[in-house]
Amino acid sequence: MTELHDVTSLYAGFTAQATRRPDAVAVTDGAVEVTYRELDVAAREYRTALAAHGVAPGDLVGISLSQGWEVAAAILAVLGHGCGYVPLDPGYPVDRLTHMVENSGVRVAFAAADRDVLPADVARLTRAAGQPAPARPMARPAGTPAYVIYTSGSTGVPKGVAIRESSVLCLFRSCANGLFEFGQDDAWAQFFSYSFDFSVWEMWGALLFGGRMVVVPAETARRPTALLEFLSTKRVTVLNLVPSYFKHLVRAYERHPAPLALRYIVFGGEELDRMSVRQWQGLRPAAEILVNMYGITETTVHSTYGVLTPEWVASDAGGTWIGSSLAHLRIALLAPDGSAVPDGDPGEIHIAGSAVAIGYYGRPDLTAERFRRLRLDGDDEYRTWYRSGDIARRLPDGTYEYLGRNDRQVNLRGFRIELGEVEVALRAEPPVREAIAVIEEVAGGESVLVVYVTVNDGQAGAGLAARLRRSCATRLPAHMVPNRVVVLTEMPLSPSGKLDRARLRAGRVGTKAKEVRT
Repeated sequence: MTELHDVTSLYAGFTAQATRRPDAVAVTDGAVEVTYRELDVAAREYRTALAAHGVAPGDLVGISLSQGWEVAAAILAVLGHGCGYVPLDPGYPVDRLTHMVENSGVRVAFAAADRDVLPADVARLTRAAGQPAPARPMARPAGTPAYVIYTSGSTGVPKGVAIRESSVLCLFRSCANGLFEFGQDDAWAQFFSYSFDFSVWEMWGALLFGGRMVVVPAETARRPTALLEFLSTKRVTVLNLVPSYFKHLVRAYERHPAPLALRYIVFGGEELDRMSVRQWQGLRPAAEILVNMYGITETTVHSTYGVLTPEWVASDAGGTWIGSSLAHLRIALLAPDGSAVPDGDPGEIHIAGSAVAIGYYGRPDLTAERFRRLRLDGDDEYRTWYRSGDIARRLPDGTYEYLGRNDRQVNLRGFRIELGEVEVALRAEPPVREAIAVIEEVAGGESVLVVYVTVNDGQAGAGLAARLRRSCATRLPAHMVPNRVVVLTEMPLSPSGKLDRARLRAGRVGTKAKEVRT
């Protein structure tokens, strides 16, 4: 195991493993197995391309590659060149990518030749095969983020979260200090796109400890039964999932049990589905350790840790148990006036410590609003506290229970979505007068994103709902496209004249607000 307290950078942590075990497999990508030596060489070939183009340490570099082992090589190259990377998923809508490029100031990107969707003024670079740069990395200028990942914005504008390299190292130091036992025999499933911060945990959990990252093909990820077979065949030991997907994996395992090598299943991104955890524990008692980790992009992937024993998931009542804060972080639950709430009372989660983000890239106003300088009772100095918008309560044993959101951000299939951003996209369509986005449950307990809209007179023609969904796909990433668009004649109102969200969610929209069949 790497002694992480001696590691000065992510790149150095990787190269230490490449020096120690050069012929060990670092990444399995389909039929391709890439050793640590080969991944190191490929990363240095990407660095050659950066140097040839005049990219300097401290610059931000876009990555717009198809999911696979080359993404890991490109990320290593950017970090080894003293730069920060900006994921620019080629599957995202062009308008969204354009905003991300303009906000971040990216002028150079490693781009996929088969789907080039970047603005014309972004220089496209490819790996300089056969021309590896020197092994010695470039120094990282102070203040340069390791990455800037864009998350949903309530005003319709995505916001870039800038994360320090040291924050990622602090995360793994905390987790390796008695919470997890990661090592060179572990195989980590890379289930998440590099556009989402869970991928940071998956990639570095493998490479910092000399393990193997196993890329999950997109078509496999879409079919739980196929994923089970994949996990079994590839002998995956560490699996990270969102609870809404895990429900389907449990059902698939009930039908087709597979011999699994799992040591850990780590949940995050959503409220826990305790019934599915109970079912899994019944099917595989004590077979692997199940861990629930509450986390936010702005506090570097994970902020809490809790092992899910049968006692913690015995009942579906109450909130979601999220365990204790990680050692490098502090959690405070505050009332709206900024005072600490008593134990047992709900309060907004504020997080301080070495993993708190630099801020929102190019958004000083929003950074000042969400990253607050506070001196709480008992502190002798001001600290930066990230105001999460999440509500929790502290239990008598000092652990925490997550209760929900205090705004209109939601978690859906592991993605944090600002409902306001979805509404802005619908309101941009000429026929739409008003749009209200909600999360609803359908048969089987699945959560779906539904947007109710009213339209201008004479615009509610046949097929409008389907056309609006297609239009959303050109403005929003796939995980934010509504599952349903419902066209109403009027929005349901309460007796006081306010929007009656309960009637929307219940589907009882009343006589004046009946659904227009499209």
